[in-house]
Amino acid sequence: MNMMKDSEKSSLSEGQRIGGYIVRKTASLPEIRGEYYALEHESTGARHVHVACDDSENTFAVGFKTVPADETGVAHILEHTALCGSARYPVRDPFFSMIKRSLNTFMNAFTASDWTMYPFATQNRKDFYNLLGVYLDAAFFPKLDVLSFRQEGHRLEFDEDGVLQRMGVVYNEMKGAMSSPSQIMGRGLLKALYPDVTYGHNSGGDPAFIPELTHEDLLAFHSRHYHPSNAWFFTYGNMPLEDHLQVIEKEVLSHFKRLDPKTDVASQPRWKNSRKIRETYPAIAGPNLEKECQIALAWLTPDILDTRSVLGFVLLEQILLGNAGAPLRKALMDSGLGTAVCDGAGFDGDNRDTAFCCGLKGMAEKDAEALETLIMDTLRELAEKGIERELADAAIHQLEFQKKEISNSPYPYGLKMIMGVAGTWFHGGDPLKVIQFEGDLEAIRSELDSGYFENLIRHYLLENPHRVLYILAPDTEKQRLMDEKERRELDDIAASLQEEEKKRILEEAQILKNLQEAEEDLAVLPTLDREDIDREIRIVHPFEQKGSLVCYDAATSGIVYVNLAFGLAGLEAEKEALVPLFSHVLTRMGTKKMDYVAVARRVDACTGGIGAMGHARTRMDDGRLSPFITLSAKALERNLSPMLELLEDFTVSYDFSDTERLKKLLFEYRAAMESAVVQSGHRLAISLASRNLSPGCALSEEWGGVHQLKRIKEITDQIKAGKDEILSRLQNDFRDMAEKIFAKNNLRAALVSEKDIRDTARKGLENLQENLGAQVNLSFISSQPPEMSREGVREAWTTATAVNFVASALDTPGMDHPDAPVLAVIAKLLRSAYLHREIREKGGAYGGFALFNAEEGVFAMASYRDPHIRRTLDVFAAAADFLASGHFDERDINEAILQVCSEIDRPDTPSAAARKAFMRNLAGLSDEARIRFKERLLQVDRNAVCDVASRIFVKDRILQGVAVITGEDILAKEAVNPPLVSHRI
Repeated sequence: MNMMKDSEKSSLSEGQRIGGYIVRKTASLPEIRGEYYALEHESTGARHVHVACDDSENTFAVGFKTVPADETGVAHILEHTALCGSARYPVRDPFFSMIKRSLNTFMNAFTASDWTMYPFATQNRKDFYNLLGVYLDAAFFPKLDVLSFRQEGHRLEFDEDGVLQRMGVVYNEMKGAMSSPSQIMGRGLLKALYPDVTYGHNSGGDPAFIPELTHEDLLAFHSRHYHPSNAWFFTYGNMPLEDHLQVIEKEVLSHFKRLDPKTDVASQPRWKNSRKIRETYPAIAGPNLEKECQIALAWLTPDILDTRSVLGFVLLEQILLGNAGAPLRKALMDSGLGTAVCDGAGFDGDNRDTAFCCGLKGMAEKDAEALETLIMDTLRELAEKGIERELADAAIHQLEFQKKEISNSPYPYGLKMIMGVAGTWFHGGDPLKVIQFEGDLEAIRSELDSGYFENLIRHYLLENPHRVLYILAPDTEKQRLMDEKERRELDDIAASLQEEEKKRILEEAQILKNLQEAEEDLAVLPTLDREDIDREIRIVHPFEQKGSLVCYDAATSGIVYVNLAFGLAGLEAEKEALVPLFSHVLTRMGTKKMDYVAVARRVDACTGGIGAMGHARTRMDDGRLSPFITLSAKALERNLSPMLELLEDFTVSYDFSDTERLKKLLFEYRAAMESAVVQSGHRLAISLASRNLSPGCALSEEWGGVHQLKRIKEITDQIKAGKDEILSRLQNDFRDMAEKIFAKNNLRAALVSEKDIRDTARKGLENLQENLGAQVNLSFISSQPPEMSREGVREAWTTATAVNFVASALDTPGMDHPDAPVLAVIAKLLRSAYLHREIREKGGAYGGFALFNAEEGVFAMASYRDPHIRRTLDVFAAAADFLASGHFDERDINEAILQVCSEIDRPDTPSAAARKAFMRNLAGLSDEARIRFKERLLQVDRNAVCDVASRIFVKDRILQGVAVITGEDILAKEAVNPPLVSHRI
């Protein structure tokens, strides 16, 4: 990703015609050295925005306004089904087939509350137009056959025991989504605030209503919504606009005439009186369950087309809730009414009517009115006494920093751009006003002294009756009752079936299975070849290395990045286990110079963020464990000095003495980890299954997996029980850890900046190092490799969930072994040629994965939002048979190599590339090893795959480690044999 060169950009002017388009607006985008073009297709009304710049990661997206009128999930199921074959590409699954025939850096599709989008990104021109052809045909000319609808949406099937079941990828995805309190909270708030418009409906689909959707409904929804008159196209990057327009017009727009799709979203009628709504979420019985409510106060706020007020609320959210010192957040946390800020808190600026929400989780339901009073009183006090100017300035600084920092993480920059403007654009607004918000910002600045933010609070919050007090309470019976209701309905259906109807269900299931297993000729789909792969890898060399400080020169748009790394090898085991908690509290506590409120405000006012994190890596060079902690910071060049002062405060003037603050941070940490269980169940299951297979995996599970959640629950449960002595022990442990870790001989640092600021920044870091503590015996590398049992686990971990997350793992050679590139290829081969069919298409899970962790030498398979356990484990075990069968050819191997290279060659900004080079060096991963890996990868063939598979993927060890995250009732019904050892999360 490079935006610092000059390029040949289109010289289009407003009013100019190009093909069937007319240019409506042009503008310069100096931050990315780009040009903005807004066009309209005259005969269909299709809108197109193009951003021309020197970024080689070219992005395409087409979006449609999709406005469901019920809970059947029609928009979501259509998004899936449209990708199951089209007029020009009548194969079963062109979308997933193209993933393996491409060097894409991003491919996906999204369903939001009122729009659906199909985006991709790639650096390769041939690849771009291959993908463009498939995406356009999928969106505008999909097959939408009934079998694909049943596979992706919902269907009835008899299982192996003859019991009627409901299946479907989206059906199971949404069962999983609606098991998550955070998802239930988000959906519930929308329904509460927008009961009369489309946002009151679950666009993803409610599992209770998804079965009501018919195939005819799906076809009608596509006909109305997926039309150029209801389409918004977006392209970005260094490829010529003219070429994009020519393809889109020829392949799509020339086949349509303008119509009125009637997809405008009306504003929600405003209430005259506030409301109170109570809903429940599935929970597991446990102590203090009465204090596991989430309670929030939420308002409808400005129309999305009022860009100035929307920008004002973006800033107001930061002022009120953006950090620990923000007045509303502090009032909430200081109240003692709850343990963490509620899910969904903040400003939601994506819908036609925007919304603002604040509240707490970990509350007792009886305190709902007290929370409402607290919030309203706090807002009233701010409106009357005024908001401190430094809070407004800090919020504006954060906005300016975000605009200046060009990043393609976690998404390509072009995709982040379209996602940022989609809501405004799709509702008839000008996306350029969102991209270039300086005019609105200056108008806000000019009104700061006359009470701009205070007036926002009065008008939209204090005096606005469209407000809801929303209570989400735990219900230990809810999941059981939902499951029983579903079972009764299915049993009633089964009892009413005539023999002919049973025969039809069995026949339809067999037809779908035959389709899923049928060999397809994918020659109709475009593809890349090995010759299209760049044989080089990107190597980043430091500008200089002086002692423990490494300096990288990079085009950073005037931002300075600093990474401080401190070794942890040699730390006592009981303190090593506390590293995640230590990392979490370090930058969130006060220091000897400032309390936590002043620290939080200073960080926001002067930096783009400062954070600490523990890392557990298995070194590439000698297999030893490399545990270390990083303290990362970034700031505009003008704020270099205050950023370095803050880093010195955290490493020299640390202070853990504020007991109340520490207690709050521990409960916040627990809440965040609990929220992640159902959202990231597959990741947690892989971590559990892998934990005995490498030193890095063992410590990673201890630090970031279910075992870390168990530890923080034990600590906080003791605090709830009044055993506050544990807080004193933690404070003493943290002080001891900081004294040992932050020593001058235990530091390795990286500076990434532009050359003009380099010398000043380097001197500042050298001074910081001199002020660190005395020498200690910690290091970055364990003195000897830890003893690993290599014994597999076979476990189930239960929680409140309606779906499963199943994982298996086995140990393998690591990255520098000749087998490693072959294992990377096998992972992609299994996912695309075997697991996708068996786990997703046949099994109805949202996803099936195979992953090779080359650094740790671990191969894993996993499923996500899966209705099965036993069947999925059988599929994982049978992967050995699939590989042994050799039922794949050189084309499959080439496609797998393309997928691996797509990940290896994913572009980075210059600053991100430098920071990654520093981290690789800490983990002992040399550029020579990376080069060898890619060279070997490009030589992998079918014979190599068969050879490695025959040696490593054998039946008696393919399920070396097994872990499942599931519900207690599900586990009891599955009867896995041999049984899984059960634990409760």
